[in-house]
Amino acid sequence: MDGQIIRQDEVDSGGHRARLRRRLLDAGPDGFHDYELIEYLLTLTIPRVDTKPLAKRLLSDFGGIGPLLGSSADRLRREGLTDPTIAALKIAEATALRMLEARIEGQPVLSSWDALGDYLHAAMAHRRTEEVRILFLNAKNMLIANEALWQGSVDEASVHVREVIARAIALGATAIIIVHNHPSGDPTPSQQDIRLTRDLVEAGRHMKVTVHDHVIVGANGRSSMRAMGLI
Repeated sequence: MDGQIIRQDEVDSGGHRARLRRRLLDAGPDGFHDYELIEYLLTLTIPRVDTKPLAKRLLSDFGGIGPLLGSSADRLRREGLTDPTIAALKIAEATALRMLEARIEGQPVLSSWDALGDYLHAAMAHRRTEEVRILFLNAKNMLIANEALWQGSVDEASVHVREVIARAIALGATAIIIVHNHPSGDPTPSQQDIRLTRDLVEAGRHMKVTVHDHVIVGANGRSSMRAMGLI
């Protein structure tokens, strides 16, 4: 065929991809295994290769689809993935997060707590570095801004307290929710977490900014300091 040799494995992988695509278009994603979802994403940028073994290896190495999609580009490059393939995985992550975020937009945050928890877990639980995020709310507890203010530990609490309160005032927020992740997977608050929270509560009281909660997320779950009686 014009001097080209078509290998049997290319024919087989092409037929398999077509069947995956037809299943997805006809029945939607229900019934797909995690490895099949990743496999199909990989096919978008890796032509004429059976991507099932790679998909299964990545899921095994990273510990599941959440940690895989949530991994940094640098970590994925170390696994031998090219930038186009990494971009396919990251756009899947971004789309999933956008869908979860849409569930809390335009809703009082405190009345959509489960949806908020799902979003925060997906966005932060599998990060390998600690990140502190603040949700700024108006008087109706509607979300004004959702901002990652710093990365790293919650030490030097006094510096962070000034930063958070100043940002709340600049945004016209009347309440905040602190969120951060524990890369260890254990969402139990540390003494530094508790100290930061109490310092923020005290500073916020003087500036009429209420601290509703401090939520900690990890691969093993999430904890609420208010629910634990720490606020």
